[in-house]
Amino acid sequence: MEMETHEENRKRRGQSREDLIGEEDRGLGVCGWILVILSTIVAILPVFWIVSVFICPKVVKEYERAVIFRLGRIMDKKAKGPGIFFILPCTDSFVKVDMRTISFDIPPQEVLTKDSVTVCVDGVVYFRVSDPILSVANVSNADFATRLLAQTTLRNMLGTKNLAEVLSDREGISLGMQMALDEATDSWGIKVERVEIKDVKLPVQLQRAMAAEAEATREARAKVIAAEGEMNASRALKEASLVIAESPSALQLRYLQTLNTIAAEKNSTIIFPLPIDIMTHFIQKN
Repeated sequence: MEMETHEENRKRRGQSREDLIGEEDRGLGVCGWILVILSTIVAILPVFWIVSVFICPKVVKEYERAVIFRLGRIMDKKAKGPGIFFILPCTDSFVKVDMRTISFDIPPQEVLTKDSVTVCVDGVVYFRVSDPILSVANVSNADFATRLLAQTTLRNMLGTKNLAEVLSDREGISLGMQMALDEATDSWGIKVERVEIKDVKLPVQLQRAMAAEAEATREARAKVIAAEGEMNASRALKEASLVIAESPSALQLRYLQTLNTIAAEKNSTIIFPLPIDIMTHFIQKN
């Protein structure tokens, strides 16, 4: 689907460029051709060579392209540059287009999410001019138009998401915005390379409510873990009592081990409970 969409966009872009650029013999008219011939004569006459040297040659840098207009019409299907090119005096004019990648910050936008939560979101967009002719002929200011469209797209995209999706699925939102912007700006000769969500700011009251919810969840989880520990401990004590019940001498050994542990702390006074079973043994002998 994405490959078919890109192919259709390229075909549509090519058709729009052909619509903008006609053949030179179509549209100039008789008067136009007369002016072009006169301009050519002026450019090649030796009398005007000094003037032509300063007017006709133009240079654009490696990252620039020049869209040439002849009598108000785009004269070529491809922009000129980089390097040197020539124009005719009086009839030709040109517009320089910067082909480098441009980045801009999307101003913080207050958006109402799908679950009726107000959030403030900002981002950054990276784009470049992919077709200089369309960027000049189809939109008055491609940079400004792309900035406004990015703000609108961000608001529309977040309006269809829940708060949890906005906080957890930033990558998906960025990718969706990039595809929407790239498709919308294709007819302007703009290629959107990357979109990133920078920050999501929540209201203070909502932050407190989410913090309280998280704290309550942690407390509930801690209580469950403590209860599981008590249950495991009681099971271990039950098994220990069964083992001691099978051998009465095991209880006396356990008491002696406890006494040894207490004595190791070097206390001045030791209170040690003595089981009655031990006393009954001595009473029976007497």
